[in-house]
Amino acid sequence: MKIDILTIFPEMFEGVFKTSIIGRATGTRVVDIKVHNLRDWSDDNYKSVDDRPFGGGAGMVMRVDVVERAIKELKNSRTQELKTRVILMDTKGKMYDQKVAEKLKLEERLILIAPHFEGIDHRVHEHLADEVYSIGPYVLSGGELPVMVVVDSLCRLLPGVLGNSESLKEESYSEEMEIEYPQYTRPAEYKGWKVPEVLLSGDHKKIEAWRKKR
Repeated sequence: MKIDILTIFPEMFEGVFKTSIIGRATGTRVVDIKVHNLRDWSDDNYKSVDDRPFGGGAGMVMRVDVVERAIKELKNSRTQELKTRVILMDTKGKMYDQKVAEKLKLEERLILIAPHFEGIDHRVHEHLADEVYSIGPYVLSGGELPVMVVVDSLCRLLPGVLGNSESLKEESYSEEMEIEYPQYTRPAEYKGWKVPEVLLSGDHKKIEAWRKKR
């Protein structure tokens, strides 16, 4: 899978994408992630990507022409033979969940847009984005964190990324379960807080039955 990210704060992704699951995914080459500075497609000396909203109002709005130029160039790049879906992260979008992640992991290439400022010209919604998603009913300073969430959720689903692929079957929102059962480890008792006896019994049938009830 190839993932291109459009943002005005590419430096926000550096540490996150070099560590943990995303770092492992890029290391195994099952995913190729490139972060692009949207200002590279600005057409003025100030590298501006926003302007005042028509009709008045507070804040600035990201321009549709800059975003369109970026998407067009990326689509026409060396990977133009790949089917590409453009995903915009925005509070007006549909809720992103595990079912969406399972669907998107099958895509050959994604372009993820991280808006900022007061928002993004709605023509990006209407004419450029194939899908628009939100990660929750709250407002963040920009789309960078939501994009990171999406990339993390996708990377862990790709083959060869997790050390044990079986763990995908027993976690929350997998096909096998809605919410994962409680997990415990040593010590078996701490400050009087005890691990459920059934987990210490060694009886795998009873343990499985207990887990299904949680």
